[in-house]
Amino acid sequence: MDDKKEYREQMERAEALPEEYRAVFNKIHRHIWSFAGGDGSGMLETQKELLELFEESAANGRNVLEVTGEDVVGFSDEFIRNTEKWTDKYRKNLNRDIMNKFRKEL
Repeated sequence: MDDKKEYREQMERAEALPEEYRAVFNKIHRHIWSFAGGDGSGMLETQKELLELFEESAANGRNVLEVTGEDVVGFSDEFIRNTEKWTDKYRKNLNRDIMNKFRKEL
């Protein structure tokens, strides 16, 4: 329940961002959450960090593309690099399965 409350609070804060930041935040939000793993708490923390970065940058008068650069997907992927993703479990299992099958042959 606390995570749901935190999520709602973050989304309310996102709505208060200047228009350009809000638009980019919403696009990044949809992108990064498509990779959420586990219970999503890691992605919630990452989203909080993104929100704080955007709030601070907007308060300092920076253009949103000064923060993200022109490769917004690359920025997003780098931002979630250390966050648990559903693909992490898949990659771990794939590597484990292949090593278990072929390690004996090496």
